[in-house]
Amino acid sequence: MKLKLSNLTKRFGPQTVLDELSLELEGIHSLVLIGPSGGGKTTLLRILAGLETPSSGEIELDGTPLAFNEAALHRHRRSVGVVFQAFNLFPHLTALQNITLPLEKVHGYESSRAHTVAMQLLDRFQLGPHAAKKPAALSGGQRQRVAIARAVAVKPRVLLFDEPTSALDPEMTAEVLDMIRELRAEGQELILVTHEMGFARVVADRILFLAQGRILECGPAAQIFSQPTTEACRKFLEKILKY
Repeated sequence: MKLKLSNLTKRFGPQTVLDELSLELEGIHSLVLIGPSGGGKTTLLRILAGLETPSSGEIELDGTPLAFNEAALHRHRRSVGVVFQAFNLFPHLTALQNITLPLEKVHGYESSRAHTVAMQLLDRFQLGPHAAKKPAALSGGQRQRVAIARAVAVKPRVLLFDEPTSALDPEMTAEVLDMIRELRAEGQELILVTHEMGFARVVADRILFLAQGRILECGPAAQIFSQPTTEACRKFLEKILKY
């Protein structure tokens, strides 16, 4: 994965959430965004997903500029998979239908092919017996795994995760993190926002530390965790790794 940000800025009214971010990374497979709440992580992820439009600046992903007109955004959104912290499953559809619907309506799959792809993924992630259940009948971990299966089904060039375990208890968190780690081991490129520092240390090629809308540090996980170069990053890690 190659990612380039050039003076990327996002404002909501008078508030600057991202403040002229510039970054150039090449040859990475997994980028993990960490930092205090309100630092801009989710906003950056949503812009990369094509769900928010920057106020100014430019983005290139794998050498291709991301244009923020509707036609270009529609193409871009079809090429990425996004997993949210609140699952965002359709409550009136079964687990199977939550996967087949976007395959058919957005990606043009025939019904039989969409069904085959969806069932293969549900079986792979130990969800086959739950295919006919609606989200309300699933555990939180199962719902998040269905959401990941839905994102993987489109064969995205990059998977984007926004705090995928924040609503889960420890056992369910482990289930979901194991699933993400498995995808990473298979070569799936990903960008992940998380407060799970142990997981970030293991899975990340690069760690990006954001605070107050700015990139304060970027480097290999071992370097960021053992020798942070900024006081802000050092204090953040001390606080979050205290217990």
